[in-house]
Amino acid sequence: MEKKSSLVWIDRGIVAVLVLMGIMMLLPFMWLFSMSFRPAAEAYRMPPSFLPPTLDLANYQAVLDSSVPFLRIYWNSLVVAVLSTIGQLITCTLAAFAYARLRFPGRDGLFFVMLFGLMFPAQVTILPIYLGYAQVGLLNNPLGLVLMGLTSSFGIFMLRQFMRSQPKELEEAALMDGAGYWKIFWRISLPQLKPALSALAIITFTGAWNAYFQPRALIESQDAMTLPLAMDLLRGYLGQGNISIVMAAMSMAILPVVLLFLVAQKMVIQGVTFSGIRG
Repeated sequence: MEKKSSLVWIDRGIVAVLVLMGIMMLLPFMWLFSMSFRPAAEAYRMPPSFLPPTLDLANYQAVLDSSVPFLRIYWNSLVVAVLSTIGQLITCTLAAFAYARLRFPGRDGLFFVMLFGLMFPAQVTILPIYLGYAQVGLLNNPLGLVLMGLTSSFGIFMLRQFMRSQPKELEEAALMDGAGYWKIFWRISLPQLKPALSALAIITFTGAWNAYFQPRALIESQDAMTLPLAMDLLRGYLGQGNISIVMAAMSMAILPVVLLFLVAQKMVIQGVTFSGIRG
């Protein structure tokens, strides 16, 4: 009984610590939304308060009425993030299947070269990309950002590792029944990738949604900007803009990422529960 009682207290202690950590992680978001409902005069009031005095939507209306085309920029970010995510789910899945299941000359060497490319930061490759885009007219065009995000070495590596953990018995049985590699990919391998695809979708969408360096280097026109650049415009020179309006814009900007995480998290659980044979 004493041992069982001590285990109960340990479990309660772990739960209490996790709850406390969860609250600490939510505090910045609570502060963000609270600031978005405050007038600028109360933004730095001391002592600070997480509850706004009133739920005033004036700051949200100010974002929409500002000289920054926020809705157009919001649409640009959505298009870039969605198309980049779809592109990576397609290209990375096909490439990962080739590296994990097909045998062809130079496969391991090509995979090593691809991984070697992960060592180079975006700052190294942005100059040739800029010069190339300038030649084909893709500067100040969200399509250029989409093309940069259609595939990912990291995504290929992650899905390849997941595919290598899949049992080969189903693949061998399908080959004996006369199935081709495309049918094996579509009917056997892909259904088991739901958890990995959900994780890749979250990573890709969030990365494209929050990307700052490449849009800053390739886009100058406000009509082609994405949300991180819009935050710079709203913040103003040396941060002299209205902090409450900036917080309102950020509150609207994080909603798609939060919704995607909630939806994809459910997909991960379903994928683990209902995917075929798991090793």
